[in-house]
Amino acid sequence: MEKIHHQPLGGNKMPRFGGPATMMRLPAMPSAKGLDAAFVGVPFDIGTSNRSGARFGPRQIRAESCLIRPYNMATRAAPFDSLSVADIGDVAINTFNLEKSMAIIEAAYDEILSHNCIPLTIGGDHTIALPILRALKKKYGPVGMVHVDAHADINDNMFGEKIAHGTPFRRAVEEGLLDGKRVVQIGLRGTGYEAEDFDWPRSQGFRVVQAEECWYKSLTPLMAEVREQVKGGPVYLSFDIDGLDPSCAPGTGTPEIGGLTTIQGMEIIRGCQGLQLVGCDLVEVAPPYDPSGNTSLLASNLLFEMLCVLPGVKYRN
Repeated sequence: MEKIHHQPLGGNKMPRFGGPATMMRLPAMPSAKGLDAAFVGVPFDIGTSNRSGARFGPRQIRAESCLIRPYNMATRAAPFDSLSVADIGDVAINTFNLEKSMAIIEAAYDEILSHNCIPLTIGGDHTIALPILRALKKKYGPVGMVHVDAHADINDNMFGEKIAHGTPFRRAVEEGLLDGKRVVQIGLRGTGYEAEDFDWPRSQGFRVVQAEECWYKSLTPLMAEVREQVKGGPVYLSFDIDGLDPSCAPGTGTPEIGGLTTIQGMEIIRGCQGLQLVGCDLVEVAPPYDPSGNTSLLASNLLFEMLCVLPGVKYRN
């Protein structure tokens, strides 16, 4: 059966402040069947340790995405002419039970991946990366990862709990979900409790690029090195919005000064072109701390940039 190339609802057909609140005003579909890529929301924030509110991220990011047009004028990517893409709605998490939510999310991604569909996840806090990686391992084995964040998220526990938004990648290593030699963390910074906060991932084979190494420079050369490190297998792109400086992304739960710029964030994503991306996420947008909507607008654009670098996307000459 020939794939349907769904197109976002155009601004000349319906005013951008009207129409359905789907990602980029794409059609809403009940499942990932027949899709090459799908936007999926995970409105989950019961793993947060500071400011909650990321449960509202998927809804607000979708609302702000109405401003995005279907072609990438900088890279000339034409994702909707290349892939069948739609919005498949939100995972119905259990807002009162974190452990049950982990199982619900994992099962939802098992179903998405069964259709050979690449999930583009709208978070939600960073805890959700763990069940997504669990589902990915069943299909692909251990994956490489490009991780943008202010924090390494490798705590052994938080308040005695093994699963929270600061622990997903410690658990992922322990469970064999990641290929440590093909993992790069970019933008780490701020204060910590001990040096091991950033040294532990290095001991697992991760490349850690602290924010100070990124100041005042383009990250295009860095991404050439990253591609060399993580190529040769499936790769997951996990982007915590607090990897960017709070001057451009204030709407998040754990902001840290001295972060990446919006341009550097785009360079990182565009630098993933050519990798075997099997999934992406954009997490930790907390709309209650985003009164202008700029953080959600930024997040929606970064998700579009992720779509533009997926395998199979064609570029116009």
